[in-house]
Amino acid sequence: AALAMVSSFVTRLGLWASGLILILSFLKLISLLLRRQRLARAMDNFPGPPTHWLFGHALEIQQTGSLDKVVSWAHQFPYAHQLWLGQFVGFLNIYEPEYAKAVYSRGDPKASDVYDFFLQWIGKGLLVLEGPKWFQHRKLLTPGFHYDVLKPYVAVFAESANAMLDKWEEKARKEKSFDIFCDVGHMALDTLMKCTFGKGDKGLGQRDSNYYLAVSDLTLLMQQRLESFQYHNDFIYWLTPHGRRFLRACQVAHEHTDQVIRERKAALQDEKEQKKIQNRRHLDFLDILLGAQDGDGIKLSDTDLRAEVDTFMFEGHDTTTSGISWFLYCMAKYPEHQRLCREEIREILGDQNSIQWDDLSKMTYLTMCIKESFRLYPPVPQVYRQLSKPVAFVDGRSLPAGSLISLHIYALHRNSAVWPDPEVFDPLRFSPENASGRHPYAFMPFSAGPRNCIGQQFAMNEMKVVTALCLLRFEYSLDPSRLPIKIPQLILRSKNGIHLHLKSLGTGSK
Repeated sequence: AALAMVSSFVTRLGLWASGLILILSFLKLISLLLRRQRLARAMDNFPGPPTHWLFGHALEIQQTGSLDKVVSWAHQFPYAHQLWLGQFVGFLNIYEPEYAKAVYSRGDPKASDVYDFFLQWIGKGLLVLEGPKWFQHRKLLTPGFHYDVLKPYVAVFAESANAMLDKWEEKARKEKSFDIFCDVGHMALDTLMKCTFGKGDKGLGQRDSNYYLAVSDLTLLMQQRLESFQYHNDFIYWLTPHGRRFLRACQVAHEHTDQVIRERKAALQDEKEQKKIQNRRHLDFLDILLGAQDGDGIKLSDTDLRAEVDTFMFEGHDTTTSGISWFLYCMAKYPEHQRLCREEIREILGDQNSIQWDDLSKMTYLTMCIKESFRLYPPVPQVYRQLSKPVAFVDGRSLPAGSLISLHIYALHRNSAVWPDPEVFDPLRFSPENASGRHPYAFMPFSAGPRNCIGQQFAMNEMKVVTALCLLRFEYSLDPSRLPIKIPQLILRSKNGIHLHLKSLGTGSK
């Protein structure tokens, strides 16, 4: 009898649980439907391409390649159009300078529908913060990107770049062509380890090596999650092997950063260690974060420190990898510009055996070529916002607060109303006389407005040093049998890598 009572209780409990799950699922569905209705009503005045009944535009984008598809839609729908990722997430996709200015000149927060995927890894750092806390962090971090802090990093960039180029000397002797993307990624991560923690590839202990591998793995897993529609639901994702691997890598990354923060804080209590830090050839990013405080003497908490370190590692790794790799592809594709850049660098350096800080401002043609490669191949091709208040656009149309905005930087940079012959590689677009009259929101490789990329000067300096050294050591040409296939993920990548022929110029390390 007791067994029967227990069995009956378990059965009733199961029925209650099933009923509760059904009710919660029904309420969630109602919430999603109401949200869809709200988003759709907000975008009533913005026509767009037809949608799939389940996938919205996501399926067509996956099948046809989203970048050129959106450019074709931009010709069909001037200023903006609706963009649905599934049935419940709808963005107004914009690609016109005045529309970009209307949104990005303000401080609206990032769209949580996209950026919440990053929270498990990078926490609430500058990328995803909003409101007063975002402003506080931005103010505290800004001194870390002052030119006096950035100057010594030139030697760090060169050291990592030359280590990569030495490997390329060996590869170029053995292979007809090879994929440069992974090697550039390894170099960019090595640079960030030196600039963030003061340790590069050669100085890593086992704990640091595990962190290095974890960051590489997290970047790859984040790419996979974004492109896999079924992984967008947290509950489903954490149950999958990829989701569990992501959580393990997060744990390794967080334990490493927490330990380094504890050790560095302890060192700051020791006078000898303080002198060692002061006598270093440069302060690393963590030193600067630990010393940052506002006017009231308030410093970042350990949680905030970790979030900002992880954000810096995340944002500075893949974006630089993409920028350098696509620039070298452009140099291979347009040899006349490659030659002019190389001549300029040789003239600037003369008999010098290294690149100095003051040399960077003299690299005018190289800088124009970098900007033109950013225009055609922006490292971050799309960014997202959620409106905190209504916005009115130049053509009289408007959107209410809560609406989602997607700025399609790739399509913006190909807007023929701003960029004549947009597919032509023409660095002179960025000469002073040509750039002066251009709309300030027509070129946004680092976003724009108050929430622009705080590390853009760091990134540009690294781009100049690394690309200059690359051009001094090798001549680049395309492999016609393996041309890159553009795919947008977190960054602009190539589905099949970026394969180039490299011919050593025999100039040795600079």
